[in-house]
Amino acid sequence: MTTKLNIKVNEHVSAVSAAPDTPLLYVLADELALKGPRFGCGLAQCGSCSVLVDGVETRACVTPVASVQGKSVTTLEGLPAWYARQHKLPQAPAMHPLQQALIDEQALQCGYCYNGMIIKGAELLARNAAPSDAQIRQAMNGHLCRCGTYPRILRAISRAAAVIAGERT
Repeated sequence: MTTKLNIKVNEHVSAVSAAPDTPLLYVLADELALKGPRFGCGLAQCGSCSVLVDGVETRACVTPVASVQGKSVTTLEGLPAWYARQHKLPQAPAMHPLQQALIDEQALQCGYCYNGMIIKGAELLARNAAPSDAQIRQAMNGHLCRCGTYPRILRAISRAAAVIAGERT
C-alpha cells in the first residue's frame, strides 16, 4: 500500500509516495532522481547504494524508506554541503575533499564503487581525522571495487585526511 512519507534528503524535506517497506534506494533514484547511490547487489554486500543516515553509513538497498522518517539522509550529491556544515564553512565546496582526492589518485575507473567508497570514506574522516592505513582498510571492508583500485582508494583517503588537516592542497 502506497503512503505519503516525508523524508529529509540533502537537507531538503520531500514528500514521497511509497510503500513503507520500499527500499530507500528506489525512492532516492525513482522519486527524487538522485544518481549517487547505485544499485549493485541488492543484498547490502557491495556498498554501491550507501548513504549517510544521521551521519552513519547505511545501505539504502535494504533500508525501508519508512525507517528514515525524522532522520537526515545525505547522498553523494549532498556530501559537499554536509562537509561544509561539519567544518562550519560559509559555503559548500564543489566537491568533498575525498572526491577530489580520488580524482587526484586516479582511483576511479568503472564507477561501480565510487558512491560507496566516498560515503564510507567521508564517514570515516568525520569520525577520525587522521586514520591509519589499517583503520582505513578496516572501515572500507565490505565495499567492493570491481576494478581493484583498492591501493589508490587507500591513498586517496589518506590524501583527503591530509587536505582536511591543512597539510596538503
